Amino acid sequence: MNNSVLNFLADQGLQPNTVLQLAFGAMAAILFLQSGLDKVFNWKGEKDFLTGHFQKSILKGSVPLLLPVITLMELSAGSLSAIGHVMVHLGRGSGMGLMGMLLGTASLIMLFFGQRVAKDYAGAAALVPYFLMCAAGVYVFTMA
Repeated sequence: MNNSVLNFLADQGLQPNTVLQLAFGAMAAILFLQSGLDKVFNWKGEKDFLTGHFQKSILKGSVPLLLPVITLMELSAGSLSAIGHVMVHLGRGSGMGLMGMLLGTASLIMLFFGQRVAKDYAGAAALVPYFLMCAAGVYVFTMA
């Protein structure tokens, strides 16, 4: 990285890893809070869509159980990522951000499984970049 950029960051009290943690925390907070809140505010529509989506799969009867689980996972991942972003910004550590990334990664694995079971291969493929983002976020939050 260019020394002038590193010097600018250092003058602001920021290390490159801190900048990455802030970026990953913000992205995950937006992603998971928006997705979770969509489910909360459009519960019936989400439930109807997923019931139809899984109608011909082994998950067909489980939507009423799984929808609250994935909603809570996404809201937790987004909330912890947002709190983690603020904590990193305040110099209070990266533990909350790491928890947000881990819950986000777990949420995406659950969503990926569902898409594959439903044979929605395009939907499953669309989740891969988000998974890679969260996996990279786990790495960034674990770097000292």
